Amino acid sequence: MLRNSMFTACVVLAISACSEPKDVVIAPQKTDLTEVSVGQWIKDSSGKVMFDPQTSGLVEVGGQLITIADASADVTQQLKLHTIDPASATLTHSSATFSFSNAVRRSCFYTYLSSQPDLEALAVDPRDPKIIYTVTEDATRTGALSPRCESKYEATGSTDYPTLLVKLTQKDNGSVEMSDVRPLQFPIDFEVGNFPNDGIEGLTMDSDGTLYIGLEKDKAGQPRIFTLNIGDDFWSSSDFASVSDPQLRLPVFTSGNHPINGLALHITQSGDVFLLAAARNDNELWVIDSTKQKATKRIPITFKVNGGEACGEYLMDNASMEGLVVVDSTLWIINDPWEKNYMKNATCEADTPRYEDLAPLLFPLTLKASWFE
Repeated sequence: MLRNSMFTACVVLAISACSEPKDVVIAPQKTDLTEVSVGQWIKDSSGKVMFDPQTSGLVEVGGQLITIADASADVTQQLKLHTIDPASATLTHSSATFSFSNAVRRSCFYTYLSSQPDLEALAVDPRDPKIIYTVTEDATRTGALSPRCESKYEATGSTDYPTLLVKLTQKDNGSVEMSDVRPLQFPIDFEVGNFPNDGIEGLTMDSDGTLYIGLEKDKAGQPRIFTLNIGDDFWSSSDFASVSDPQLRLPVFTSGNHPINGLALHITQSGDVFLLAAARNDNELWVIDSTKQKATKRIPITFKVNGGEACGEYLMDNASMEGLVVVDSTLWIINDPWEKNYMKNATCEADTPRYEDLAPLLFPLTLKASWFE
């Protein structure tokens, strides 16, 4: 019996020795794309932080950053543009309250736009940096439209009260006029759904007049990006402006909330156009190829705070990034303090009052060529 076992073992060894070796595939280690950004408190010249501005967008004009407040902000911050020096995170100027053109005053939407409108996102027109676009989101707090206006603008394809694209014009004297407004229409087959507080939160514009519009979620719970062409005669009409679907390669989710809360545009040295989307709930930056040739990259971001001598550098629990803009090789991000979660960040006593004031931070992130490959 022992002799047979030894014979069998020898045969197995011989066969093993003579057989062709199998190919061994070693999977490459998954690249960690995580980036870390350390934010600075945005302060005025006296060292005070911004009080509850609920910052909702970010653009760059003349080397300065500009943001806007939404309807949940302190009333003193609303209907203004706020200018920030990125080099020092200093609030250098807040405009006077917007004025209104005759066209806006005569529109169906003046009552809403002149009384705490929920303004979200900003986009500079590259053809004229004095023109900035913003958009409304939740209008459920306003009164109903007149019967005539309601009949004209009821086919929104989304919310009961139409989403409004608003043109802001910066005057030479520093004032800002709400100069034009048009309601947006979403084709029924886009299945956007009726979500007043999960609407448009991102805008950015290409030099050819293409406005990219980021929607938090549609009827299926998916984030979406639409487009609209702003031609020379765009504002001559008061009719609906119907958006298009470029069918960009966005991530698709089976559950959870994964909204887009900000958009920026980046043109590489080779001339390729990419969109950068702030996925707030995921703490991710999405790098989206406008030509749909490359798959979207998802860049996780770890947010920290420069707490100065008293607090040092510490990790945030909830940053809630909202606006972003590319300036040269830096992506600047501003957060929208989320009242429900903001105090979770107050791990250092010296910074606690700033969180209680719902003060925002400015975060820099250096662009990497590998994101666009």
